[in-house]
Amino acid sequence: MPGETALELLVHGVGGTTPEAMLDDPGTVRVTGDETAAVYRRIDDADAEQRPEDYRGKPVPEAYVWSNLTSGNGSRALWLLLLPFMVVNLAHWMRPTARNHTRHVRLYGMLVRLAGLTLTVLLVAAACEVALDLTAWQCAGTRACAEDRSWLGFLSPEVSGHGWWSQPGRRLALAAVAPAALTGLLWYLSHRTWSAYESQQPLPHQPDPEDDTSRTALGRPGFWYGRRLVARLRAAHTAAGLLTVAAAVGTSAARFDRQPGGPALLDVLGRALDATLVVGAGVVVWVVCRRGRTEHRTDEHLDKALIRWLPGGALVLLVLAVLYAGWSRPGWRSTGRLPGDATFGGITLVQGLLVIALAVVAHLLFQAAPDQRTAMRGLGGPAVAMLACALGGVMTGGVAQRVGDWLDGAGTPGAGGTIDGPPVLLTWQASVIPPLLVVLALVCGWLAVLTWRRTRRDIPTVTRDYPGEPADTARTLRIAGSRARAALTDRVPVVVGITSAVTLLLGAGALAGAWTAGKVPGEAAKGHGAFLAGTAETAQALGSWLISLGFILFVTWGRRAYRDASARRTIGILWDVGTFWPRAAHPFAPPCYAERAVPDLSWRMATWTRTTGGRLVISGHSQGSVLAAAAAWQLTPAVRKRVALLTYGSPLERLYGRWFPAHFGPAALTSLHREVDCWRNLYRATDPIGGPVRVHTAGAPQVDRDALKDPLAYGRTEQHPLPAPILGHSDYQADPAFAEERARLLARLRPGVPAQRPDAGHPEGADGGHEAAAGQEEAGARDGAGGGTATGDPHGRSGKSSG
Repeated sequence: MPGETALELLVHGVGGTTPEAMLDDPGTVRVTGDETAAVYRRIDDADAEQRPEDYRGKPVPEAYVWSNLTSGNGSRALWLLLLPFMVVNLAHWMRPTARNHTRHVRLYGMLVRLAGLTLTVLLVAAACEVALDLTAWQCAGTRACAEDRSWLGFLSPEVSGHGWWSQPGRRLALAAVAPAALTGLLWYLSHRTWSAYESQQPLPHQPDPEDDTSRTALGRPGFWYGRRLVARLRAAHTAAGLLTVAAAVGTSAARFDRQPGGPALLDVLGRALDATLVVGAGVVVWVVCRRGRTEHRTDEHLDKALIRWLPGGALVLLVLAVLYAGWSRPGWRSTGRLPGDATFGGITLVQGLLVIALAVVAHLLFQAAPDQRTAMRGLGGPAVAMLACALGGVMTGGVAQRVGDWLDGAGTPGAGGTIDGPPVLLTWQASVIPPLLVVLALVCGWLAVLTWRRTRRDIPTVTRDYPGEPADTARTLRIAGSRARAALTDRVPVVVGITSAVTLLLGAGALAGAWTAGKVPGEAAKGHGAFLAGTAETAQALGSWLISLGFILFVTWGRRAYRDASARRTIGILWDVGTFWPRAAHPFAPPCYAERAVPDLSWRMATWTRTTGGRLVISGHSQGSVLAAAAAWQLTPAVRKRVALLTYGSPLERLYGRWFPAHFGPAALTSLHREVDCWRNLYRATDPIGGPVRVHTAGAPQVDRDALKDPLAYGRTEQHPLPAPILGHSDYQADPAFAEERARLLARLRPGVPAQRPDAGHPEGADGGHEAAAGQEEAGARDGAGGGTATGDPHGRSGKSSG
């Protein structure tokens, strides 16, 4: 009977894999999908629906392969440059759980979006610093530097004989092409990646007011389709970038025109341009603040006038600023630096204030519904936003420092070199990197001590887990050490909190030092003793060297990943974790792969159960379990009750539940447990990523199985004549518990033996229902005791879902 056919949908985890490895068969065929993401079967199982009698008591294995969404062609390596945007986007989703606090939730989202806007302005301002200030203003305006860089000769007054391009305004106008092109590139990437990754229509359904998954927004019809917000933010951020370039070009000329004796017409035009730029900036901020995501429906409506005229108007202002700066001013000479300290100092100050305000709002939200499992007591979002700002500062400062050193040749910018170099603030920011690294080294030392202590403490536990085995000190230490290192994941909130707090304090100190002293750290400390001055100069030199080295390593890693598939896969793992969430705070962040993967899975589950009437087990490993849960939330309640969920190595509670409590908190996971037919979760104490989901629902079977043994055997046995490896996060199918739990889930789903669910009006359920469910679980275990049935493969093979 077709209704008795079962499907096991395997979803791999981080790092990706191949369908051949997942299905443990060299011959596979694509059932549905494309080269980016698709569902595969073994060739022998391609027509399984037409042969239901061959699969009686055995599931049809399918593999959903989505690794090309994050680690496909070499261009993905360029996404490394978008890392700060991705991190600030994560902060948006880290808000604490809130009920009946809509105003605070909206304020939280608005503050994160504003922080994302400052990162765009910071990136474009850094490009302006390199192209306009260091290159066109300082180097081209200095004879010695221009002579060393022959390609700048036509811009130098002395080298070119005061040619047409040698006037400072025209040099700045020409150099503005570079940051404007960067802004256009960001717009193009955002638009292109939306079309390639995030334009998939989610499974159409209407929200059910009685659906228990309303406890999480992931079940809403429009959650995985944020087209309108991304388009609006893309327009605003593009306009912000173009306005930043226009300000860098136009205000420099306007300052010269305000000097006494200047042409009155140019002075008026300059003031009008400045006022127009202020108005444009106000419009951009208003657009960013105005509205967040629309999730209760699939929002197809686009603000076409806004997304067309806002960047277009900013482009017109840029063209006017270029024409205004290019006006002939024979008496204008470029000396010193452009006023970058005020620009970068203002950006840094605004970012610090936004992070502090975000922390206040997050604290209020957490106090309204406190949960001790929430990371950093609800302050995870502000801490991550602070790290995003710091990362953006390091990247932009590294570019400026490196270009300044390169243009100055053998000299040192600002200290006997041919040019003054980057703004003083960037030097102060570089000087705080060594003390920050010292703090991180101390934190790492503290974690090492904790790991060593836990390893020694777990030795008796390992001995009790393997009774009757001959003592092997080295083997015991390896197992205990693996467990202790895996537990370090639970210390990540402490590390993030310390790093963010120290970064905020040191950044405030650097800003205060740059604004009060007006000198680089070494010069500012000369009046306070030789030791202090020497320490400041050492920190300054070491910080500048480290920030330049970090930038070089960053670019080198990206270039290697562009050419090397294995390195690209490593970067893909980073995107697997960081780009699960839609782009809600920054439109230039790397694209959200889940906006393709979740609709794929939900469409597959809904259409298969509807056309076959069969039962389905979705089996997710690691990040695949997160995708499986998100897809299950997108199903209608009727379909969700016909789906069983098997997760292993799952970060659903350990990482997502703690860091994203508003969407994966206890209420959300409990509702998922109640809504799916059944759910079992496997984990190991040696797994640094997966863990228990900690869901306890009265009247329903337990979700978490006791921690699996790892390794399976302590010493050599008849079943394991060679030493059994410590598997940690991988190869959960090697444990017999995997086949046993899968058989139990299939047994519960059989139409002839329906599983009892808790009464809808009494969530706690009845004792009789609980006993019946437990009895069916035992029956399922007996059914799965045989080899062929336990593996769930008509050919005696077991499907794999490696991560």
